[in-house]
Parts: sequence; structure tokens; C-alpha cells
Amino acid sequence: MVEAKDVMTGNVIVLNEEDEIKKAADIFLKYKINAIPVVDKNKKLTGIVSETDLVYQESNLHIPTVFTIFDSIFYLGTSKHFKKDVDRITATKIKDLMNKDVFYAKENEDIYNLATVMTDKKFYSIPIVNDDKEVIGIVSRYDIIKAMSSKKKKKEKQEK
Repeated sequence: MVEAKDVMTGNVIVLNEEDEIKKAADIFLKYKINAIPVVDKNKKLTGIVSETDLVYQESNLHIPTVFTIFDSIFYLGTSKHFKKDVDRITATKIKDLMNKDVFYAKENEDIYNLATVMTDKKFYSIPIVNDDKEVIGIVSRYDIIKAMSSKKKKKEKQEK
């Protein structure tokens, strides 16, 4: 069984919740990665920021349709969703943009399980944490593909 620790990238680049969004953009461009784990002041995982989150900031704001009846305002859709969109588009700090509902795994997780989560949830990367929820690695789609390629090469050598 191939585990996360066998394929994960160590020395993970992380962001702090209080970092400016520009720092994330600079990291994405410099290192050509697609997601960055976010940690609090105690180095514990609290979220993740993806390239998509940054691109979302530049997208058009979808203003909900409203109508009035007898001086009452009714939204078609939810005003809660609209507020969340406004908050994300106007965010300046990582904590305002990051996905707080982050999926993470431990280093002994089977990479086939991680691959399943990635395809089902459309994740590009999954942070790997220790028991204290500190980031010790990250597994990306690239890491899984690299592991598949290595496994195939080993099998071909054994057949020769």
C-alpha cells in the first residue's frame, strides 16, 4: 500500500491567516502550485487557499434579483450567499478568502483514498497533518501521478 508519506511534498509553503492576499498570488506565480494551506499563529491548519479562490476575486458579482410587495423586500435566492460573495470579492486578508472547511489527511492515509477524494470533490491538493493538526506535507494530483508512474516503471523492471 502506498501511503501519503511516501508521495507527499514536505517543506510545505503555508500562509498565515493574517497575510495579505497579494502574498498568495506571489506564491502561486513563483512556485507554480495550485493550493496553499493556511495556519494560525500556533501553526495549526485552519484553511486552504486555491488559485480558484484568487480568480474568484476578479469575477463579476452576481447581484440577487429582488422584488417588493407592500414595502417588503424579497430575494430570489439567498441574501446570505450574496453577502458571502461580497465578502470574498472584497477580501484583503487570507482569513477572509480561505476555505475554512478544509479536508486534510494523516501521513498513513492510502493514496488511493486521497485520489478518490480529489476526484469526487475536485480538490487539487490535500494537506497532510500530524496529530497536533500541524501541516507536515501536502499531496497534490501531480504527486499521485508521479507515484503511479514510478509504480509502473518498477513493475516494468520486474518483468524484464
